[in-house]
Amino acid sequence: MIKDITIGQFFPGDSVLHKADPRFKIIALIIFLTMTLAAESTVAFLAVLFLTLALAALSKINPKVLFKSVRPLFFILIFTAVINLFFVKGETPLFKWSFIAIYKEGVINAVVMAFRLVCLVLGTSVLLSYTTSPLDMTDALERLLSPLKYLKAPVHEFSMMMTIALRFIPTLVEETDKIISAQKARGVSFDTGGLIKRVKALIPILIPLFYSAIRRAYELAEAMECRLYRGGEGRTRMKVLNVKAGDFIMIGVMLLACAGVFYLNNFELNI
Repeated sequence: MIKDITIGQFFPGDSVLHKADPRFKIIALIIFLTMTLAAESTVAFLAVLFLTLALAALSKINPKVLFKSVRPLFFILIFTAVINLFFVKGETPLFKWSFIAIYKEGVINAVVMAFRLVCLVLGTSVLLSYTTSPLDMTDALERLLSPLKYLKAPVHEFSMMMTIALRFIPTLVEETDKIISAQKARGVSFDTGGLIKRVKALIPILIPLFYSAIRRAYELAEAMECRLYRGGEGRTRMKVLNVKAGDFIMIGVMLLACAGVFYLNNFELNI
């Protein structure tokens, strides 16, 4: 399960999304998140689902990788589905036994909520982390937040922090997997015993992991100091971001899709 976590990874490619300006991809992601959270009717949500699948196809990312990105959500999806099934009331009962009642509205709400979470994760992955390198992401965040510099906000430092955090997620995941394998080789069991015993078994994982994370942070800080890193002042960029016509087309399509979702909220699919 640890190896399947792909959050924060970048997969090089030559797709339309890979070539898009990262600043416009961040704006497109904000629009996508807005329409996904704003979708209320079944018709509107089906439109969001179709758009998510279209973005996944445009990214040309291996479907197995996309499946791995939503696999860690499995337990969250089950939990939200159970909550909606048993606690959402409606007018059309499907099953009743004692105090347990399942309504059609609860089933629909459970399915919509589960797919909403999947769309949020997939959309964020294909629009940003999977198709945008950490360096481009840093430049894009800094450019978009540059007006805050007039308020003395540390824009460059904030962008660098965000990017480094995303960059080190795969590294920490790999480190966690190595620690678990090493502890299992020493006879530590993580799958047996009660809840308290399993929680205690995590201590041999967390302590080395925190030590490794702190050590890597110090090594990164020393490497940046050795290279005379002094923040964004006077800093030149090896890669200059250039806006293309396709970037404006992408934003236009996302805005139209967002407006369409708000309009489709007025319609409901009869099931």
